[in-house]
Amino acid sequence: MKRALLVIDVQNEYFTGKLPVTYPSKSLDNILQVMNIAQRRGIPIIVVRHTQPQADSPIFRKGSKEWELHPEVAKRPYDLLIEKNLPGSFTGTELESWLKNRGIDTVVICGYMTQMCCDTTARQASHLGFSVEFLSDATGTLAFKNHAGVATDEELHRATLVAQDTFISKVISSSQWIENSQLSTLTSGTV
Repeated sequence: MKRALLVIDVQNEYFTGKLPVTYPSKSLDNILQVMNIAQRRGIPIIVVRHTQPQADSPIFRKGSKEWELHPEVAKRPYDLLIEKNLPGSFTGTELESWLKNRGIDTVVICGYMTQMCCDTTARQASHLGFSVEFLSDATGTLAFKNHAGVATDEELHRATLVAQDTFISKVISSSQWIENSQLSTLTSGTV
């Protein structure tokens, strides 16, 4: 298995903007931890940044402070920065060809929001033939209320994880992933 870590939309919008992530509470800590482990183990890291295409968008407006990567993500090394305008990280980007050109067959999903960009990217990856590992505590969301109803942050997160683990992804915690990637590194003979 040759993995790449996808760090999806860990931008200031989810911390100081209009969409503050609230669940799980330690998601950012876990994202940073898996980034550190991936870098140490030579697992490629792809950072994905969302940009709303409308110049007057109230969220993810290009060039705004909220659009910028979270400072802790921005200061860590990564192999590729993908700019996207839709929930799926594969749509209109070089992600698929970049992964395939490097023989990567498994993507590891972390970032925001669980039920939107992380879910969509995982589904796209599965449809394109990649194996998917979805990190349950290194993804996160917030509560929503709209015309369809109301859902708490925990409900959205849990329901998405249950759906993902049914046919699309292997849902695991970041600590399980760290342990599994350590075992993979030991058995493949790479450091």
